[in-house]
Amino acid sequence: METFVQLFVNGLGKGAVFALLALGFVVIFKATEVVNFAHGSLVLFGGYLVVVTRETLGWAGAAVLGIVSAGVLALAIERLLLSRSKLADPFSLALLTIGVDVIVTEEIVRRLGVSLPFVGDAWDAQPIQVGGITLFRTHLVALLVATVLITAFFLAFRYSNWGIAMRAQAENKEAAALVGIRSSGVTATAWLVAGLLAGVAVLFIATQDFSGAGLSRGTHSIALAAFPAAIIGGLDSTAGAIIGGITVGLVDALSTQYISFAFAKSAVFLVMLVVLVVRPSGLFGTRESTRV
Repeated sequence: METFVQLFVNGLGKGAVFALLALGFVVIFKATEVVNFAHGSLVLFGGYLVVVTRETLGWAGAAVLGIVSAGVLALAIERLLLSRSKLADPFSLALLTIGVDVIVTEEIVRRLGVSLPFVGDAWDAQPIQVGGITLFRTHLVALLVATVLITAFFLAFRYSNWGIAMRAQAENKEAAALVGIRSSGVTATAWLVAGLLAGVAVLFIATQDFSGAGLSRGTHSIALAAFPAAIIGGLDSTAGAIIGGITVGLVDALSTQYISFAFAKSAVFLVMLVVLVVRPSGLFGTRESTRV
């Protein structure tokens, strides 16, 4: 029982990070109907800048720079590439993001070479013992940070002008434009927010407690595990992104312990397939109604 509680709590910490990444997928999809396959490269880019600047700026300064830079890169992708392809369909734009992902990822991997640096921890990485339960501080800090950020996001999404505009555009883009909502502004902000969330997520992913490995191509693969989280919850559901992220974190933690580490990654995609068979739009996704 103690082992299960330990895995459950640590799985929640992992799930919180996946929820941040899945929320980035969903925000962009709601604003543009484009699946951003460059999300993993945003994570790598932010982490790389933390690694190369932390000795000069200190961990806190480097972390801020990495988060902001990931957001700026996401904004640049949208402004310089996607916004100039307004006549392209969402599938073509998704393919464009794959091209961007390959270019950015390969360049960062080339610069890293054989080194696999950790981004470093601003907190004591020693585990916490509670009775017979071992809790990793990284997972607890991730859970706390994600809770604060997700709460702030939902408050903004519910009450701010940006949130109202995004919900209106997601509901009916043409009608939103008619009442004066600038689609370009909503879209650009969505990409910026997704990039910032990716920059926060890498601060936990490239640590010993989370992945056991430093910044590398594996970090990119871990980040893309948030895509099944977004699919499980529903690509157009912000609340679903949170549920999907927590689900992926728990499945990964439990299957690693009770089955095998190698199977854990497959288990996440198996859960996604089961959800898609039962509910193709995801657990909280909107079902499309077609008039026959």
